[in-house]
Amino acid sequence: MQAPTSIPPEARDPEAGEPRLRRAITGPLLFLFILGDVLGAGVYALVGKIAGEVGGAIWLPLLVALGFAVLTAASYAELVTKYPKAGGAAVFAARAFKRPLLSFLVGFCMLSAGVTSAAGLSLAFAGDYLGAIVDLPVLPAALGFLLLIAALNARGIRESVGANVFMTVIEVTGLLLVVVLAAMFLTAGQGAPERVLQFGPAVSPAAGVLGAALLAFYSFVGFEVSANVAEEVRDVSRVYPRALFGALFAAGAIYMLVGVAASVVLPPNMLASSSAPLLDVVRATDYGVPPRLFAFVALTAVANGALLTMVMASRLAYGMAEEGLLPSPLGRLLPRRRTPGVAIVVTTLAAMALAATGTLAALAETVVLLLLLVFISTNLAVLVLRRDRVAHSHFRTPTALPVLAILSCFVLLSQQSAGTWLRAGLLLGAGAVLHIAMRGRLGRVRGELPVSGRV
Repeated sequence: MQAPTSIPPEARDPEAGEPRLRRAITGPLLFLFILGDVLGAGVYALVGKIAGEVGGAIWLPLLVALGFAVLTAASYAELVTKYPKAGGAAVFAARAFKRPLLSFLVGFCMLSAGVTSAAGLSLAFAGDYLGAIVDLPVLPAALGFLLLIAALNARGIRESVGANVFMTVIEVTGLLLVVVLAAMFLTAGQGAPERVLQFGPAVSPAAGVLGAALLAFYSFVGFEVSANVAEEVRDVSRVYPRALFGALFAAGAIYMLVGVAASVVLPPNMLASSSAPLLDVVRATDYGVPPRLFAFVALTAVANGALLTMVMASRLAYGMAEEGLLPSPLGRLLPRRRTPGVAIVVTTLAAMALAATGTLAALAETVVLLLLLVFISTNLAVLVLRRDRVAHSHFRTPTALPVLAILSCFVLLSQQSAGTWLRAGLLLGAGAVLHIAMRGRLGRVRGELPVSGRV
C-alpha cells in the first residue's frame, strides 16, 4: 500500500521550499489532533440514540461506522501525502475535476460542515453539561465560547494542538472511566452482560444496525479535518497515514468499549430517553464520582471538538483563497503568528450566526450530509488522480477501497431525511451564488477567468 521509495531522497521530499504556514505538528501531535477531533462530543450524546435504534448491541453499529470511516480515510491518506497542502478536499477536487463550480462546492461543503459543526458544538457546550456547573444563558455562553476558541486559534497552531493534547487526555480519561466503572459494576455481580447481544424488538437487526450506523458515523467524522493542516505537519508522507489510521482504530476501540459498558449498566430504553447517557451510566454505578467532575470532562470533549473544527475551517478557507476559490483576503496571515487571521475572523462570525439561528439537532444532521458529499468527491478524486505522478513517495490505497467507500456514502445518504436535504441544499445554493459572483468579479478585474491549477 506504500508507493515505491527508489526515488532519491531530495526528490521524495514533499516539503521542498519554505512553506508559508509553520510546520509545527509532529507525529504524536497529529495522532492526538485526529484522536481528539474524532473523540468529540458525539459519543457523549449519541450512545443513547444508538441504543434507541438498535437495542443493547450498541457496539455493532459503531463497528460498522468505523469500517465506513476507514474506507474514506484511506483515500485521504493517499491524497494528503501526495498533495500536502492546506485546503484538503477543495484542493483535491480542483486537481481532479478542473471544474470551477464543482471544486468550489466541494470546498464550500467542507467549510459549511466545519462552521456548522462548531456552531452546534457551541450550543452543546452551553447546554445541560455547563448547566451542571454554572447557570448561564445558553446563547451568550455559546457566543463567548466561540470567541475564546477563535483567540486560541489565532494565537498559533502550536498552541492549538498543545491545548488539544491536554483536552484529549481528559476526554479519553473520561471515556475510560465509564468503561472501568462498568467493569467494576459487572464484577460486583450487577448489570446485565447479556444485553450486549440483544437487539430492539421493534426492528430487524439489519435495519436497526444500518439506521444506528448513520448516527454512529457522526461520532467518527473529524478525521477529515486533519487534511487541512497537512501543510503544517513535519514529514507528512511518513507521519500522516500512521497517525490517521492509528487514531481511527484507537477511537473505534474506545467507542465500542463505551458502548458495551453503557449497555451492561443501563437498559436501552433508559439510555435512549437520556440527554446525557454517559453521565447517567456513571451515576447508576454509584461509585461516588461527582456529577460535576464528569460534566467537566464532557465540556472538555465539546471544547476540543470545537477548537479542532475551527482550526480546520480557518485553514480550509485559507487554502481555498490560495487556490483562487475564495476572496484573496482570506489568505492573509497574521505577520508574527503566521496563522490565517482573516479566515479565523470570518469563520468565527459565520459560526456565531449559525449558533444564533439554529438548533443542535438540525445542525448535526446537516453536518453529516454535507460531509458525505465531500467524501464522495474525495473518493472519486483519488481514482481520477492516479494518472498524476508526483516526485515524492506517498501512501497508495488499493483501488477497491475508494470504490467501496463511495458505495458506503450512498448507503448512508439514503438514510437522510427530506428536511436535512433541504437545509443542505440551501447552503449549497448560497455557495453557488457566491461562486458565480466571484467569477464575475474576477472576470472584470483580470479580463479572464482562473484556469488550470487556480480554479
